[in-house]
Amino acid sequence: MKLIVGLGNPGTKYDGTRHNVGFEVIDHCQDKLNIALSQNKFKGIYGSAGMGERKIFLLKPLTYMNLSGESVAPLMNFYKMSADDILVVYDDLDLAPGKIRLREKGGAGGHNGMKSLIQHLGTDQFKRIRVGVGRPDPGQAVTDHVLGRFAPAERDEVNKAVEKAADACEAWIDESFNQVMNKYN
Repeated sequence: MKLIVGLGNPGTKYDGTRHNVGFEVIDHCQDKLNIALSQNKFKGIYGSAGMGERKIFLLKPLTYMNLSGESVAPLMNFYKMSADDILVVYDDLDLAPGKIRLREKGGAGGHNGMKSLIQHLGTDQFKRIRVGVGRPDPGQAVTDHVLGRFAPAERDEVNKAVEKAADACEAWIDESFNQVMNKYN
């Protein structure tokens, strides 16, 4: 089994914000993998499909970003998944808009959604794809930045990064994460 989680905030008021690029990647994965997010359970919306010998899950936690672990951990426990079975996609301030970075493990890096996941899973040893959203302008609060929308010039680059991240998620179904990192980093 493999679980791909996109972090974001629920509700239309957050659509298109920097904090919701994880949700955007899951939307692309739905189309690429033909998996409908039709189940509303585990404080999230998810879907699954059999692909070859594997079952693939896509999840959008509906807990708001800071409580993402409250959705991911129960789903993983119910389906008896380990941290090695998951890939988390989320926004990153330290990467420029349009850049992505894949890592096999690591800390939260100040990201509250990742802090929640690490706390609820009891480990930071899980795969992740960070999608760049850039740093706030001087004097702008981080919260205002991540809950804001991209400038039109940034949006084109971010759309490409979201597509590339979705391609990496799809590649992970059949390839080792090391191979995927080599291809997409």
